[in-house]
Amino acid sequence: MKIYIVYDSDNGHTEALARSINEGAGSVEGAEVTMHHVREADIYMLEGIDAIIWGCPGHFGTISAGLKEWIDRLGYLWAQGKLVGKVGAVFCTTATLHGGLESTMINLITPMLHNGMIIVGLPSNIPENALHGSYYGVGVTCPVELSPDDPPNLPKENDLALGRALGKRVAEVTKQLISSAAR
Repeated sequence: MKIYIVYDSDNGHTEALARSINEGAGSVEGAEVTMHHVREADIYMLEGIDAIIWGCPGHFGTISAGLKEWIDRLGYLWAQGKLVGKVGAVFCTTATLHGGLESTMINLITPMLHNGMIIVGLPSNIPENALHGSYYGVGVTCPVELSPDDPPNLPKENDLALGRALGKRVAEVTKQLISSAAR
């Protein structure tokens, strides 16, 4: 099964989370995971992919401009129904605790729903998620650095564990769907 992770990240926060999702998805037998920054991501790959996970920093409670521009190019795939039935999941980072994690994830999910995708989130029975309540996907806070000279406040281990859990869940659900369709 093929999983494609597309992310936008300027300062490494969201990229670190994407890498943990990649790790989790890759831990499932049979998963072939490809990960690209949105600048290198190819919308034409999506037709041959079984699951798509995209994410970005939340910019004022919504999708970053880079990822939004990429998503807006999916019109021909939508018109032809090429993404219908594919698994989708989302992730984001914000600089402040109430910086729009949920609204960014909902904004990321909306184009997936328009394309007929099957959304996978993190239910509360997943141990990594029991205390975090990140049901729409993975959303984590990485406090803003006060100076460009400060080291980046990258996601903490608990945040990366959520990423690995989402990647693993997406791969497992995708594997089940492919197996069911083959019967």
